[in-house]
Amino acid sequence: MASHSTASEPPASEPAASRSPSSKAPGSQLPADTSHPLRETTVASILKDAAEASPDRIALVAGVAGVAGAADARARWTYADLCADAARVGGALSSRFDRGDRLAVYAPSLPEALVLSYGAAMAGLVLVPFNPALRAREVGHILSSSGAAGVMVVDVHRDNRPREVVESLRPSLPALREVLRFEDWDALLASGPPAPPGPGPDPDDVAQIIFTSGTTGAPKGARLTHRGMTNAGRFGAERFGLAPGHVYVNNMPLFHVGGQVVAFGICQSQVTDVSVPAFEPGLVLALLEEERATHTVAVPTMLVGLIDHPDFASRDLSALLGISSGGAVVPPEIVRHIEASLGARMTVVFGQTECCGYVSQTELDDDAEVKAVTLGHPLPHIESRVVDPGTGDVVSRGTVGELQVRGYNVMQGYHDMPEATAATIIDGGWLRTGDLVTMDERGYLRIAGRLKEMIVSGGENIFPLEIESVLAAHPAVAQAAVVGVADRRWGEQVVAVVRPADGATVDFAELERWARASLAPYKIPKRWVAMDEIPMTVTGKVQKFLLREQLV
Repeated sequence: MASHSTASEPPASEPAASRSPSSKAPGSQLPADTSHPLRETTVASILKDAAEASPDRIALVAGVAGVAGAADARARWTYADLCADAARVGGALSSRFDRGDRLAVYAPSLPEALVLSYGAAMAGLVLVPFNPALRAREVGHILSSSGAAGVMVVDVHRDNRPREVVESLRPSLPALREVLRFEDWDALLASGPPAPPGPGPDPDDVAQIIFTSGTTGAPKGARLTHRGMTNAGRFGAERFGLAPGHVYVNNMPLFHVGGQVVAFGICQSQVTDVSVPAFEPGLVLALLEEERATHTVAVPTMLVGLIDHPDFASRDLSALLGISSGGAVVPPEIVRHIEASLGARMTVVFGQTECCGYVSQTELDDDAEVKAVTLGHPLPHIESRVVDPGTGDVVSRGTVGELQVRGYNVMQGYHDMPEATAATIIDGGWLRTGDLVTMDERGYLRIAGRLKEMIVSGGENIFPLEIESVLAAHPAVAQAAVVGVADRRWGEQVVAVVRPADGATVDFAELERWARASLAPYKIPKRWVAMDEIPMTVTGKVQKFLLREQLV
């Protein structure tokens, strides 16, 4: 998850110096904390280890809605069951695909999708998960650029029909050999050997290619290793205080890096993962109560949805110990309200897809102000530095610069994009995050802006250029500019400003229909504004800071 906030005054309570040895480092550069071991694990090995250590512990619960007694009716897997099912699906996949083949997943967070993550790893495949809300143009790019040999789909997801989308694209995807359906899950489990043949993957192998967008708006596939994803998940879980016997309602979607890596942290902690197919506040509150959940994760938009739901005050959430958040600004009043009303402690996570979802994280006992205005301090075995974007020199403590990180969590690179990789990973492995931050004397990071014009709305990363390109193609639009404006519920609200073509009148309802034909629903602007002139620089660039001032 990528957490972004604005620069702020020092918090009322500073974190303990003992949490980070970085105060001894010169300038804004931290050596890696190596006090915790880095393990040679894979997505396949962590499940096998958990099944061996806790075979009868409940590993996975299908967190579906229900009536009275729903908790008893929900499907459950022990760690032994989960490992056996993963091995069976891995065997079935190994009979269809070669090691190293890419298998895409175009589906919501079904419990079977998590089984598939483990099974694909056991078969030595590279998983390519993506959002089931994406439309044909977006899906075609991901399947084509990843060279996916197969894709696992659902027939219907809300107002989208993933299977039909993929079938319509097949003539343009020569590498795509197999389209498999989650609706045929039982048949898939029975269609191959009980386990894949041969050894499992190596820690340095690519486990997943997860697509993210860059400053150009073109989606790029980050190649994430088994070592990176499993260790990031474990370190994040440890800082969150997870331990065997805990129950975790997991709201992070499996088509995000966060959903995958959080699940891997849950597994390594031998915790029960209660899967949520799609976030609905009423369902999540029911799951928290009925499953006696001790932990959960929710981006700020979700937290607001939970707090504002009429069931919030009446549900028994007394078992809840911790809440993880990130993905956007976490307002201090929400941190205070959650911690005071529930007696649960919060942690805020900062990361990005290229870093296996994790860079830094706050401590559970940090002050609410620290959680609201900082990004925490880096996880173990991650080096970080803040540099002048122009010179690349490390800046002094408290000075704004670009955050760069190096460690096991950094991607191998963008799939089949050497130039983009070279521009992002520099100087012997330092990843340019594109985020402007400051680092304090104890190593805690604070966001000060971003080099990229990314909008974070509802925990989703949205890139204006992609939306602008679609809007500008409409015949009634001469120019389009998309910006993010602060919003209590969404973190940032996507606002589209359009300049009509000469003699044209812009119909916003028609423009929204136009956008929906090409873009996923979460990218659709929530506010539309027409302007006769959009502020520009003398070099022809939109002055988006002026736009934001006019729109507030």
